[in-house]
Amino acid sequence: MKNLFIFMPLLFSLHFSDAHAWSGSIIAFVLFSSLASSVYIFNDLQDLAEDRRHPTKKLRPLASGAISIPTAKLLFVTLATTSLGVAFMQSKGLFGVLLLYFVLNIAYSLRLKHIAILDIFIIASGFVLRLFAASAITGIELSMWIILVTFLLAIFLALAKRRDDVLLALKGQETRKNIDGYNLEFVNAAMVLMAGVVIVSYIQYTISSEVIERLGSSHLYLSSFFVILGILRYMQITFVEQNSSSPTKLVLNDRFLQLSIVAWLVFFIAIVEFKW
Repeated sequence: MKNLFIFMPLLFSLHFSDAHAWSGSIIAFVLFSSLASSVYIFNDLQDLAEDRRHPTKKLRPLASGAISIPTAKLLFVTLATTSLGVAFMQSKGLFGVLLLYFVLNIAYSLRLKHIAILDIFIIASGFVLRLFAASAITGIELSMWIILVTFLLAIFLALAKRRDDVLLALKGQETRKNIDGYNLEFVNAAMVLMAGVVIVSYIQYTISSEVIERLGSSHLYLSSFFVILGILRYMQITFVEQNSSSPTKLVLNDRFLQLSIVAWLVFFIAIVEFKW
């Protein structure tokens, strides 16, 4: 799900009929998914003790004992070397982005995830690197808007996950070493702040003169309705329903969020294609 961000440059650059852009994005998606999987395996190997104390993470293959540690290590090495090797043959730029992602996330798993605030910035950087991976292999130039909004949205989502960790700690189920750097008041305030910044940044994107000229429409700002709707729903799930542990699961299971995202996508494409 996270790697679908790789297709965002293709969407926002309007390269809908560009076969090269599509094939390059698909290659980047497959390789990034493979490399990210290796990173998740490495992270789970490091977090075995913590995951076994977590109410839901204890069901993961390694924490539950369904997959042996030697098997996991072999899969980690295989996925990492294969994805990096194929990326090197495909595009040196793509290889560089994937290597940076790999090194950054190994450092995150070993040490950096235990440093409050820095941890969520590294998570957000991973989403931005997905954009650069697509750009490296397709040649699509990234605008400052797509980089900025993606980074800010990723910080918002990462804060929601940390809020879930704080709630577990308040219930006596502390599962992360960096939880001392957060409390409920700080995370709530930070989420509200980032939600506002994301919305304002997106609106600024839709009304910028360069975007209006490139898209040939001055009505893209109307798509902000669906962005605000989605963010408010996410905050409702987080603050009211107290359920923000996995953004991926929320998107896959919450019909309101799904409809908001689909409506935004259809509206965006309609405006671009029909020059409304």
